[in-house]
Amino acid sequence: MKYRLYVDEVGNPDLESSDNPNHRFLSLTGIVFALDYVKSVVYHQLEGLKTKYFDYHPGEPVILHRKEILTGIPHIKIILKEL
Repeated sequence: MKYRLYVDEVGNPDLESSDNPNHRFLSLTGIVFALDYVKSVVYHQLEGLKTKYFDYHPGEPVILHRKEILTGIPHIKIILKEL
């Protein structure tokens, strides 16, 4: 069986940012899915989410960043209101 690993990083790896609590730490998060599950479920659900909440076009992918979620850019506010 094959698997797909998704990894995301948040923060800053250098020590120069250690005085700023918003940039003090580096965090790596990952999730593993069976590749068959990605193809049959995950991909279609993510595409549906992008189509429902964003002005989405496959040539211009939607990328969600922690900073944008925290600062409340308009397309994130729409999602948060519905949750």
